[in-house]
Amino acid sequence: MTSNAESNPDRTPLPRPLGDFLGFTLAGCAPRPDVGALHNGIAWNWRGEGVLQLTPPLATTASPSIVVSAGIHGDETAPIELTSKLVADVCSARVPLTCRLLVILGNVDAMRAATRYVDDDMNRMFGCRFHPLGRSREAPRAAALEQAVEAFYSLAHAERWHFDLHTAIRASEFEKFALLPATGGLAHEPMLEWIRAARLDAVLMHSSPSHTFTHYTASAHGARACTLELGRVRRFGMNDLGAFAVPMRALANQLGGRSEIHAGVALPPVFQVIAQIEKHSDRFEFLVDPDVPNFTAFAAGTLIARDGDYRYEVTHPSERIVFPNPNVKPGLRAGLMVVECDDQAK
Repeated sequence: MTSNAESNPDRTPLPRPLGDFLGFTLAGCAPRPDVGALHNGIAWNWRGEGVLQLTPPLATTASPSIVVSAGIHGDETAPIELTSKLVADVCSARVPLTCRLLVILGNVDAMRAATRYVDDDMNRMFGCRFHPLGRSREAPRAAALEQAVEAFYSLAHAERWHFDLHTAIRASEFEKFALLPATGGLAHEPMLEWIRAARLDAVLMHSSPSHTFTHYTASAHGARACTLELGRVRRFGMNDLGAFAVPMRALANQLGGRSEIHAGVALPPVFQVIAQIEKHSDRFEFLVDPDVPNFTAFAAGTLIARDGDYRYEVTHPSERIVFPNPNVKPGLRAGLMVVECDDQAK
């Protein structure tokens, strides 16, 4: 974590919500006043617990509007720490800012409890999925985040972007990868160019709607959105943040309106989601190693899971599994099955 003195070139102390965004949020503090301006002209506005808007002096509603979120799962600490550091670096002018920026730490209660979620997986609750979950402690938070994003994007009259930072529960053949939501026609090319600059290891493209945060921002607000998986789940303070320097530099360049020259850099392998494994009941059986790494390949005919009359058997010559998790609640997905796209599909 970067201290105020370390992150501020002219040694002007940053207000605590900006210099220690994570610590301030976890402490349950609320700044008074909840707006201000920094020596470099950036205006800041505390939009609620763990929600901060930053606006550089020359930005207008015609400037790009970018949402950076982390901690939708409370135990995914590396992206949370990276996001807090990003706030300090932007506010201290170490990272130039030319766009409107909304920064979100998502499931704060789960972050405090060092757990993935308290009652329900928040990343299955967006797009009004939270409405029937009124007793869930995640439900009002998901609603509040939708409202914050809607208010932010309502004044966005140019490009809208959303980078949602996560870490995976398990090992992966591809450590750093992006998931692009089904867009209903919104072109993926600008985000794929960013992915090329970020030197990610793989891209996974959804083909059907879901209730993730990025699908909500893409479908409801036309944002160029991606979920970024950066490494493994670890406890706060146990992460090697330097391992994510390249994608974070690409994100910083995006915030500053800069682009890197990446001629000759190939797009990483692109995979298409072809099915999701369904957990219908507590009778669900996962028939492969429960610790199988993400992107493990299985040959045609392999029985992956069954649940009463439901069976999932590999039908393509080779299919890979992503996010296998037999411990989810009934009614939620227990994994994704993907196949690699050919060059034309990329």
